[in-house]
Amino acid sequence: MAYLNRTTKQWQEIDTKHHLHPFTDYKSLAEEGSIIVTKADGVHLTTSDDKQLLDAMSGLWCVNVGYGRKNLAEVAYKQMQELPYYNSFFKTATPPSIELARELAELSPHDLNHAFFSSSGSEANDTVVRMVRRYWDLKGKPNKKTFISREFAYHGSTMTGMSLGGMTAMHSQGDMMPGFEHVLPPYWYKYGNEMSQDDFGIFAANKIEEKINEIGADNVAAFIGEPIQGAGGVIIPPDSYWPRVQEICNQYDILLVVDEVICGFGRTGNWFGSDTYNIKPDIITMAKGITSGYIPLSGIMIGDRVSDTIINEGGEFYHGYTYSGHPVACAVSLENLKVIKEENLIEQSSQVSVYLEQQMREIEKHPLVGEVRMKSFIGAVELVKDKEKMEMFEDTGVVGTICRDYCIENGLVMRAVRDGMIFCPPLIFNNSHVDELCEKLKKSLDQTHNHISKS
Repeated sequence: MAYLNRTTKQWQEIDTKHHLHPFTDYKSLAEEGSIIVTKADGVHLTTSDDKQLLDAMSGLWCVNVGYGRKNLAEVAYKQMQELPYYNSFFKTATPPSIELARELAELSPHDLNHAFFSSSGSEANDTVVRMVRRYWDLKGKPNKKTFISREFAYHGSTMTGMSLGGMTAMHSQGDMMPGFEHVLPPYWYKYGNEMSQDDFGIFAANKIEEKINEIGADNVAAFIGEPIQGAGGVIIPPDSYWPRVQEICNQYDILLVVDEVICGFGRTGNWFGSDTYNIKPDIITMAKGITSGYIPLSGIMIGDRVSDTIINEGGEFYHGYTYSGHPVACAVSLENLKVIKEENLIEQSSQVSVYLEQQMREIEKHPLVGEVRMKSFIGAVELVKDKEKMEMFEDTGVVGTICRDYCIENGLVMRAVRDGMIFCPPLIFNNSHVDELCEKLKKSLDQTHNHISKS
């Protein structure tokens, strides 16, 4: 690979000239130049300038088993030699796709027994919309098409995924499609801090019922939500929220879709966020941790209520992707799930999260921090203008970006969502990694506080 001999500056110049990044201000990036990541091992990244970064974001919420897993590469290599690709169309299948579907049926909550594979979370959520609307057609209720989601929800970046999600900035550039509605998220710190958390959880859930009544239950197909809203700022719902949501969906005969793209595969201390919150979904979407990001793969798991109708009454389902059930991706996923099981990574990360929370409570004392919220290995540090008054910054996102840049300068990868600093570490994090994270974050918070005090 001769290109590895290029300098950082050469890569940055080529990058600016030819590569359009996702979710990027291209003019700003061209002025700054990309950080070129060349290697990774365990929980650390190495840049082309030989700088080491602690990855407290698991790549993009996905590298659950950490970097450098040779067994995952070996499985991919072996599968590529044996059968690098075949499709799942034309009444064909491959052993890895069959075995993975069986494995996921065993791991998934409730009665989710059938898998439909794709390559990204966005594609998985597109599949959800197609399948749910097909289900209601078959049930003789073709008007049940509208999906209800939440503000700050993220369900992908395709036209359908963007419309499902509640990111207004995305809507402003994408002409949101009809048939998608959004309600108040269970974001207690921003919207409900004059109530108890439990009262606010009920209040936020009831907004779904209000929207159903506004639209008419005969027009609503499903409610979709992440157990914890990840890209929306790690919005952790009060304990009262999901039981009430479940009750509402049951009462109005609305399908409940749970987006497990971030929360799945150990992130919240259980295999799925649905397990953590005792949700009984009709469908879940999966991606990211399903392969720990080593190769693209996603899918949905479908409950018996929906799958029985689709299978027994539906005839041909006119939907699918070239790479649905890709044998290499499925083989890597099977090995990834084996690692999580055999190394007890969910249990181990749950234990380390106790120490992580203790250290984060010290971070919470910082004058810039309004709240630390977390559930096992996902969390957010909310930066605020006035700690005592719980007052947020007016110019949303500026302070978060400043802090993020100081984090990178100090060798720490965290993500800024508005003015929240997000952490989502690999499940292999240990106490020493927690210490490194908190030390570097504390330094970055001090620098941010000094920076904005002078401006």
